[in-house]
Amino acid sequence: MDKDHLDRIYIRDLRLRCVVGINPEERQKKQDVDINIALYADLRPAGRTDAIQDTVDYKSIKLRVVEEVEASSFFLVERLAEHVARICLADPKVVRARVLVEKPGALRFARTVGVEIVRDQVDDA
Repeated sequence: MDKDHLDRIYIRDLRLRCVVGINPEERQKKQDVDINIALYADLRPAGRTDAIQDTVDYKSIKLRVVEEVEASSFFLVERLAEHVARICLADPKVVRARVLVEKPGALRFARTVGVEIVRDQVDDA
């Protein structure tokens, strides 16, 4: 299946708390972050067989994201997004991950600020 025509599984509006930011006050207590994930995979086998082993275990991915993000302490939202993408790509059925991490209230007069990244299985950087 061509990467541009992969199927998608979405994990939307995951609200977690972690330490993220460069300012001293941001380093002292956990803050809300909103995470949206798109997992790109070939879901045709699961559609044909109706068997759990033929699809992406998105519950397991979500549990690992929750565990690792809530225990994390990053300076940059970019680094947090990269970490979440790597968690997603640890599942060999996930070919590509699109991760949007938003930090509500990070900028005055803005509802949120966010970073969106796309990573593929072949990305090494």
